[in-house]
Amino acid sequence: MSEATGARSANFLIFGLVALLVLACSQFAGWWINQHIPLHTTLELNGFIHLTHIRNYGGIFGLLQGQGWLFGALSLGLLAGIGAWLWFGSGVSRFEYGCFGFIAGGGLSNVLDRVIHGAVIDYINLQHIPGWNYIFNLADVMIHAGIWPMILCSVLARKNTGNPKP
Repeated sequence: MSEATGARSANFLIFGLVALLVLACSQFAGWWINQHIPLHTTLELNGFIHLTHIRNYGGIFGLLQGQGWLFGALSLGLLAGIGAWLWFGSGVSRFEYGCFGFIAGGGLSNVLDRVIHGAVIDYINLQHIPGWNYIFNLADVMIHAGIWPMILCSVLARKNTGNPKP
């Protein structure tokens, strides 16, 4: 096994472990909500965070209600593309493998919700944010935990190398 293949395998293992951990945590959180908070009811943790159990039969921000299968299929296609790019691509850093693990684990959790429940279980309900009335889940948080650090590092890397924006 070449050094590059060994490093790629190690990085892919990190990707897989992060994705599995995120998937397990997200599914456990949804299971807990499903078991302890009846559908369409709220548990107030404090004045800012409420747990409101709803089902999203659509996609991001509740778009296209009743078309969750479409978002599930798109998610699986994107996740397969990420996996292929990470395995066959070059120049991917270990940090990016980890970030993509967060994205893949969160995405798989939402797809699994759609398969098991016919909809995504959403429950994080933040209060007192002007213009914000969305309810989301831990999987969504994990997807953002993977996306935003990569974007920030990409912007900072361009700034430090002096490369113009495309």
